[in-house]
Parts: sequence; C-alpha cells; structure tokens
Amino acid sequence: MPIMPHQNARLIGPKHAVTPVARRRFLQVGGAMVAAAYGQARLPGAAAAEDQSSAVPRVDLHVHLDRSTIDQVAALGRQRQVRLGVVEHAGTKENRYPVVLSCDSDLAAWLAQLEGKGVYRGIQAEWTDWMGCFSRQMLGRLDYVLTDAMTFPGKDGQRVKLWEAEAAQRVDFSDPEAFMDRYVAWHIEIIEGQPIDIFANTSWLPAPLAPHYDRLWTPARVRAIARAAARRGVALEISAGYRLPKLPFLRTARQCGVRFSFGTNGRYPHMGRIDYCLEMARELALGPDDVFVPQGAPKAARQG
Repeated sequence: MPIMPHQNARLIGPKHAVTPVARRRFLQVGGAMVAAAYGQARLPGAAAAEDQSSAVPRVDLHVHLDRSTIDQVAALGRQRQVRLGVVEHAGTKENRYPVVLSCDSDLAAWLAQLEGKGVYRGIQAEWTDWMGCFSRQMLGRLDYVLTDAMTFPGKDGQRVKLWEAEAAQRVDFSDPEAFMDRYVAWHIEIIEGQPIDIFANTSWLPAPLAPHYDRLWTPARVRAIARAAARRGVALEISAGYRLPKLPFLRTARQCGVRFSFGTNGRYPHMGRIDYCLEMARELALGPDDVFVPQGAPKAARQG
C-alpha cells in the first residue's frame, strides 16, 4: 500500500523546506513506523506459522540426472542449500526409458555412482512388477522408493504413458468423470499394493483434462487417495515442478492426516527450486514432522 502524505503537508512551504538530511531522517523514521504497523497488522498466528514452516526440511527428493552429472547436481544442491534425492527409473525392460534399472547389478552400479556425493539415493519404481527385479537386500541399500500414477492401464490393459500424445488413442478421455473414477482407483491400487515411500506427481492430470482440475478433483476423490496414503504411511509429493497439488487438494489431504514430501521432478538445472513446496508448507502450517525425510531402510526392504 502506498504511503500517503501527512494531512498537514500542505502547510510546508519554502520557509519550512526540509533539508536532505532531515528528509532522510523522516523517511527512516516513517519507514520504521510503517514496518512496525505492518507487523502489528498481521493475522494472529502468522508469525508462528512462518517460524514453523521455516523449520521444515529443505529437501528435493525427486531429482533426475538427465543431461547432467552427479557432481553438477550435487554442487547445485549445495548452492541452493537443498538436500537432494536422486532417483532413476527402475523396473522391467518393458518400461521404455533411456535408463531402466532392472536387476541387482544395475542397482548396485547406480548406488556406486551416487556414493559419497551427499545426496539421498532412491528409485522411481515403474508399473506394478518392479519388486521382482531386485532382492530385498539390495533394496535395503536405498534411502527411499517413489512412484506415480502417470503410467496407466490402457484399453488393452497394457501400460500407457499418460503424458505422451498417443495416450489419447489408448485411453478413453471422452467421459472425464469415468476416467477420474478409474484414475483414483489406480492411485489407491498403487498406494495400497506397492511398498513405496513417496507417491510423486500427486494430482497431475493428462492434458485433455488438466483445464478441468478444480472440478475433477472433488473433495471425495482427494479424501479417498489421502486416506489410503495415511493408512499405508505413504507421503504425497508436493511438486514444485508442476506446482501441484493445488492448495484445496492439499488442505483436504492434510485433514486426512497424510505426510508430504517435496520434489521438483527436476532435470539440470531445475532441481532444488522448492519455492512452491515452501509456500504450501506455510499455507498448511507444516512442521518438520509433516515432511518426509528418508530415515533407515525404505519400506520396500522391510515389506517387499
């Protein structure tokens, strides 16, 4: 809000001209008064919420090494004062990616690449059959496992990448409500049926449906997913890369007792930019215990 002139300012004429020094003093005092008034005008509890959210972990647990090296990524994390978690796609070779970890030896090489780099080490699990690719002992060397719902069963039951253009030919989007019912059920099937620590890219929608986000993500649908996540101890990702979920989704999820994780799905140099995550943490008054940070072996090593 602009600072309005004092009501008696019109009385100041040449005889009462303000010297530069006096003017600077006036602005300093006036600025301090405005700042003090602003601080007093803040909503009750705002300062406490800011203090609490400032204590949440500065982590980005959804980072990929595409187009970069681990040394470049680790340096960027230190520069941005964010602890990074680096993941690679993992599962059977039917999952089409430039790199797919598909056996213990693949995973061992991946872990060795990240050893001593000051980052958390995870995998992005693909489809529903990834657990059979790895021994529990090797999975126990990871810090966490994340996955998402963006690979979806098509009309023929085969895996479809919903972000690709061909998805519209293999998945029926003509009835958005029917698709959302299937999509929510797919979320719950993954959360309840797989030993994951983080559900990533939460609330993302395929391009044909994204403009209708607010209508399609009803409170009932959000609660169904959030309650499953809370039951299974799965953290829902707040994605700074997608700026999702939106605040109403997050508020409903928080009411269901879920924990959250922070991620960007970042490729170099976009990892570690977690401003949206921190903004949502302030809005939700999250504390340190509300944000997932890897501790010990991942669920896949304990329950896989």
